[in-house]
Amino acid sequence: MYREETVEVRGTPMPVLLFTPEGDGPHPGLVVAQHLPIAHTGITNDPFQIEVGERCARAGYACAIPWLFHWWPADADIDVKRTEFRDDQTVDDLQAGFDLLAAQSDVDGERIGILGHCWGGRVAWLGACHDARYRVCVVFYGGRIKAPFADGAPAPITLAGNMRCAVLGHFGNEDQSPSPADVNDYETALRDAAVDCAFHRYDGAGHGFQDFNNPQRYRETQSEQAWATTLAFLSERL
Repeated sequence: MYREETVEVRGTPMPVLLFTPEGDGPHPGLVVAQHLPIAHTGITNDPFQIEVGERCARAGYACAIPWLFHWWPADADIDVKRTEFRDDQTVDDLQAGFDLLAAQSDVDGERIGILGHCWGGRVAWLGACHDARYRVCVVFYGGRIKAPFADGAPAPITLAGNMRCAVLGHFGNEDQSPSPADVNDYETALRDAAVDCAFHRYDGAGHGFQDFNNPQRYRETQSEQAWATTLAFLSERL
């Protein structure tokens, strides 16, 4: 259901996975920001991330998953990637992924959102703060939204006023990254900036509660509730 294409970002090649729904379209689209574990495995070797793209495609959304870790050698240590990760590079990656998705003949470039889990939840928030073309942003338990990264750029939470799209958030009440207090701060920042937002908090769920690859974290009931809410939100907004 997906294919791989390559685009250039600052003169470096970045693979992008493209997922195509059935039918002629034009389809709404989603840029999907990968979670951190995919940095260990490579863009095509993470069953969770592939399932996210395929699930959204089955629901009628064309998806692009840009490989945000292309700045480092594939075998670079995960701690290096985490420590050196830069928001300015990531913003350029997301723009390239958006442009590639919007250029597809069966995609409606006026109906594109951004979605991400964990590390990708922070990235989705960041992308929505820097690109007014997004119609929606969906954040699944994104941590470090209150923290700046290696380039010294401002923490994404301080950029909430730049958002021009509706935001949907899903968070486990047993999570500590972000903690419930962090989630409250996220919501306050959005509401203070008059951003249309809806946050859902799940008892009995911690970080990564949608990751079926991790039996210790996965919570099927809460995960399916979050997916149902997300697809209803996307259907209404896109």
